[in-house]
Amino acid sequence: MEVIYSCLVGRENKEIANTITTLELNPWDLRLLPIVPIQRGLIYHKPHSQNIISHLKNSLSRTLNSFPPLAGRLSATHHEDGTKSYFVDCNNSGAEFTHAVAAAVSVSDLIGPKYIPEIVYSFFPLENLTNFEAISKPLLAVQVTELADGLFLGCAANHAVVDGTSFWHFINSWSEISRGLKTISKTPVFSRSIEPVKVGGHSNHLPPPMVETPPLLRKVFHLGKESLTKLKNKANSTGGSDKISSYQALSALLWRTINMHTNVNSEEVDFTLIVGARSRIGWDEGYFGNAIYTAGTSLTRHELLQNGIGYAAVKINELVKQQTREAAIQNFEDSENRAFIRKWPSFLIIGSPRHDVYGNDFGWGKPVAVRCGRGRNVDGKITIFPAAESGGVDLEVSLAADKMVAMEDDPEFIAALAH
Repeated sequence: MEVIYSCLVGRENKEIANTITTLELNPWDLRLLPIVPIQRGLIYHKPHSQNIISHLKNSLSRTLNSFPPLAGRLSATHHEDGTKSYFVDCNNSGAEFTHAVAAAVSVSDLIGPKYIPEIVYSFFPLENLTNFEAISKPLLAVQVTELADGLFLGCAANHAVVDGTSFWHFINSWSEISRGLKTISKTPVFSRSIEPVKVGGHSNHLPPPMVETPPLLRKVFHLGKESLTKLKNKANSTGGSDKISSYQALSALLWRTINMHTNVNSEEVDFTLIVGARSRIGWDEGYFGNAIYTAGTSLTRHELLQNGIGYAAVKINELVKQQTREAAIQNFEDSENRAFIRKWPSFLIIGSPRHDVYGNDFGWGKPVAVRCGRGRNVDGKITIFPAAESGGVDLEVSLAADKMVAMEDDPEFIAALAH
């Protein structure tokens, strides 16, 4: 791969009326400061346009008119008591835009192999950074890599400023502007109803140390709509319920499958749920920032592995039911809860089948695939995306080689994948 150039792209209109100048970080934002940026990449067949790079750069600038924080920088106010308050200075320092060429790499080289090839990760910006480092780095970075017969649009955004919903809100809006819309369909909401949150320093936010993991394999598994329906019906029938959703049934399957092939010393096996809080609290769906937190439950290994998918799915369903408006507000206000993840679970599901991934037509058609950046090198990380066809999902799974092979051969998991 060859980098042609890299530059900073600011808002096209630097004097937008009523634009925000600062964006305070809320407690959920602050808990993500030590985590790495969100990295997602869209793969397209080769556009026919000859001016695609300049077109994307110009449309990015116009889109930033509606998202001033993403053209800004992270900043901190130092207080006399030794604490700090973090905020986004919407100073229009600019997002990073990189044009690269990988002329020897084709679309099939990226999506055809059994496992995701390492070269994919060279197409993402903001590698090997934490969100803390955005005080001197852009909050948003884009790398457009021209392939032999396609295009890879790699995007990275500071996770202390956006969650997955806000990230895809921006990408969706950029694609709208790129294909000629004058205004975006969903306006971001930047209002904050909190006072600046003081923190004592990095140590209050640091996640637990990561256990060094072996080299990981990454693979995309697909479940169609029919497969998910069968899985949901199985979980409800065996769990004696009619309330288990497809997502809960899928989560139960993954909880069982991963732990079936994981050697752990603890008898307890944890399940960590990433909870979306916008609808629970009553915030606007266009709220720009983090509106997520984690909640957890556990079973003994014997309970999880011997009682079937319905038992695990009911446990997850009960955890979801506990995430009321009051529970979300309590988590938001919990000043002692300084880490997004208190301990690394045996596996973690991130992403959402509700994000609009395949609607991102920048003017030359929809993407053919989506991929994640390297992010934290975590054994057991599973990212869920909607599939290209309606109703299905894709799972990008990162596992140690022995666990990946075991997962590929697991009878229950194989049966769930079958149509």
